[in-house]
Amino acid sequence: MDVFSDVIGSIRAGRPAFCRTSGSGAWGRSFDDFTGAGFHVLLRGACWLLLPGRTPLALSPGDVVLLPHGTRHGLSERPDRPLADLPREASLPSGADLRPEVPIDPAVAHADMVCGAYELQLRPLHPFLRALPDVVHVPARAGRHPALRAAVDLLAADVVDALPGADAAVPALLDLVVIYTLRAWLQEESECTANTGWWAALADPAIAEALQHMHREPGRKWTVQELGETVGLSRTAFTRRFTSMVGQPPLVYLTNWRLGMAAQLLRETDNPIALIAGQVGYRSEFAFANAFRRAFGVPPGRFRRAEPPVSRGRESHRKAGATASAR
Repeated sequence: MDVFSDVIGSIRAGRPAFCRTSGSGAWGRSFDDFTGAGFHVLLRGACWLLLPGRTPLALSPGDVVLLPHGTRHGLSERPDRPLADLPREASLPSGADLRPEVPIDPAVAHADMVCGAYELQLRPLHPFLRALPDVVHVPARAGRHPALRAAVDLLAADVVDALPGADAAVPALLDLVVIYTLRAWLQEESECTANTGWWAALADPAIAEALQHMHREPGRKWTVQELGETVGLSRTAFTRRFTSMVGQPPLVYLTNWRLGMAAQLLRETDNPIALIAGQVGYRSEFAFANAFRRAFGVPPGRFRRAEPPVSRGRESHRKAGATASAR
């Protein structure tokens, strides 16, 4: 059971929406807050990431930026452009397009990148994802994070050279870029705070084993005492260590994980609600419905019947991927 894979899986639903974006001359674009996780991979050139009340962040070729909370932000060719003055997009793209609307001239383009987003599932946000900063930036430093660098190089080759099969390859490569970006961030965070946080939790034999038990058997009637005994710790020592590393007490974490799984099962399967309740550890449909309503604000049946977010369509997406240039 790979707990980290489970956690990363909860950041997205389905394939990523993405587009190739370029800017030349005096250009810029701003993106409103949205429910999702956005990302930018700079393939060539240079640009600045602008955020409200923050120091502009310089981006260089090979840099990856992940915005796990859908924070409002902008991109521009220079750092001193007010975010409010940039042309606005309602959100990051909702389709997939690797073709810029105008040909890119490598001699004059300020930036050539892949921009995109994952639609977040409607589920309690995992504590690892909640603890992420608004911007996760992994610069392309020589000798650091070779797996991420290799994934970015492969992505650039498919996008820039328009290789056959790119429409199939790019979503998988973007998945890898996001995973390797989060790995790199965790590794660098662990070097600063070695004894706390998710990297420490996954590296700690006892806490990692407890997480594996919860993820492998979410329907089991776990107690803190039993979880502690399973990993060789007293109830008090286990609770203290788990809470300090994971950011939640063991049973709070387990409850949120169960309800998140239930939300996914409701949307992705036709299983009866009573069966789903049992799968995630509730002995009665009534108890499950009450817990689910507290977490999501609606009962399970209404959650299942709710329409998923509708794509904005190809034309709207192509607008999001257009080359931005002011003349």
